[in-house]
Amino acid sequence: MLTESDLQRKSVQYRKELLRLIKGCGSGHTGGDLSCLDILNVLYNRILRVSPETCKSPDRDYYIQSKGHCAEALFVVLADKGFFPKKDLETLNRYGSHYIGHPTRGVNGVEQNTGALGHGLAVAGGIALAGKMDRKDYRVFTLLGDGELAEGSNWEAAMMAAHYRLDNLVAIVDRNGLQITGSTEDVCQLAPLDEKFEAFGFAVQRCNGNDVGELVRALDTVPFRPGKPSLVLAKTRKGKGISFMENVAKWHHGVPNDDEFSRAMAELEAAEAALA
Repeated sequence: MLTESDLQRKSVQYRKELLRLIKGCGSGHTGGDLSCLDILNVLYNRILRVSPETCKSPDRDYYIQSKGHCAEALFVVLADKGFFPKKDLETLNRYGSHYIGHPTRGVNGVEQNTGALGHGLAVAGGIALAGKMDRKDYRVFTLLGDGELAEGSNWEAAMMAAHYRLDNLVAIVDRNGLQITGSTEDVCQLAPLDEKFEAFGFAVQRCNGNDVGELVRALDTVPFRPGKPSLVLAKTRKGKGISFMENVAKWHHGVPNDDEFSRAMAELEAAEAALA
C-alpha cells in the first residue's frame, strides 16, 4: 500500500507517462485525463480490492469508468499495476489495437465498454445490486464526468441505487467544471450537485480531487452512511499539473506540439524533484 508521499510521486509519474503516450499516438483527451489521474491513482493504489491475479474473481471490487473518453489515464494506471505490459500502449489508437480512445473489454482490467456518456452509473448500480442479491461484499466504484450529468439516465440510475439501498456503490464525480463546449454551468447548469444527489438519496462528501490525501480520507470511509449509496464530489482542475493547460477548455481534447510537450515535461520534472 502506497503512502501519501508515494501517491504524490506516483501522480507526477503518471502524468509524465500520459503525456508521452498522447504525444506518441497523436490523440487524447488530455485535459480530462489530467484532472482524473489522482482519483485513479488513489483507487488502484489504495482502495480497490482488485489486481491482475484477482480481476476475474467474483469477489473482486469493480471499477467502471463512465467518462470513457479519458481512457488514456486509465490505461496508464492499469499498465503500471501490471494488468498488461506497458509496451502494449505503443499500439494506442493504431489499427487492430484493443487500446483505442475509449475503454473496451478487450483490455485486461477493463470491466465494461464505456464512452457513451451517461451509462456508467446505471451499469455500476446493476453490478452493485447483483452483489446485494448474491450476498457478496464487493464494492462498485464508478467515475463520472460532470458534463455527462446532463444525461437523464444518470438520475434514473441514482433513484434506483437509493431505492435498493446500494451502500456498496460509490460514485465519484470529476468536477472540473469544463466540457468540450465550455463551462458546464453555461452548457447545462449542474449546481448544486451535492444537494441534488442528496435529494436523490445519496450520502455525499466533498473533497479536492487533485489532493491524494483528501481522496484517501474520503474513499477510506465508504459507505458514508449505511443503506445509502455514496457520492464523492471531487473538485478538480482540467489539465491539472500543466500550467498552460489548467482550466482551459480547448485542452478537452488536444495533443501538445513539440514546444508545449517540452514545457509540460519540464514542469513535471520540477514537480517530481520537489517531492524527492
